[in-house]
Amino acid sequence: MKKWLIPLIIILVVGIGIYQWAVGFNNTAVEYEANAKTAWSNVESSYQRRNDLIGNLVKTVQGAADFERGTLTDVIEARAKATSTTIDANNITAEQLAAFQEAQAGLSSALSRLLVTVERYPELKANQNFLELQTQLESTENRINVERNRYNEAVNIYDIHTTKFPNKILAGWFGFEEMPRYQADPGSEQAPEVNFEFD
Repeated sequence: MKKWLIPLIIILVVGIGIYQWAVGFNNTAVEYEANAKTAWSNVESSYQRRNDLIGNLVKTVQGAADFERGTLTDVIEARAKATSTTIDANNITAEQLAAFQEAQAGLSSALSRLLVTVERYPELKANQNFLELQTQLESTENRINVERNRYNEAVNIYDIHTTKFPNKILAGWFGFEEMPRYQADPGSEQAPEVNFEFD
């Protein structure tokens, strides 16, 4: 066997090993990234369901002739802002996520004020459509929380894969960047209790 052949075989074996590692890393990172994007789409879908329910709730409340228009206007404006604040799942940034959270928190706050105001309107509290919408809203809030947690779990798997050594080297070469997590809203550790039960 010629002497130059041994180093060539070693280089070839090492090259094949590096190639297989790079391909394996890339394919797994693509899969994890796609899972995180799908999880984000599910978060947005849950928020869209809430926005749709709030639209129906607003229509029901508008039927009360003397209902406070300012409170209703706040919800309508907050809903418009929340629905116009969107995120491109292919390019989720911490800034976009913060703006999205701020808009959704504004809508949650306006909705809470609306539900407190409803307490003064017995005809609304007895309205079957209104009660059903409240029940669906409560269920949707739970679904939103579940979907946000699933998104964070998917991002965690992706981020761990792309940031641990030596994968981090390849992540930079292939353009895989750390994805932002959904953070708790500021002050949410002292969030007010929303009561959907009426006497």
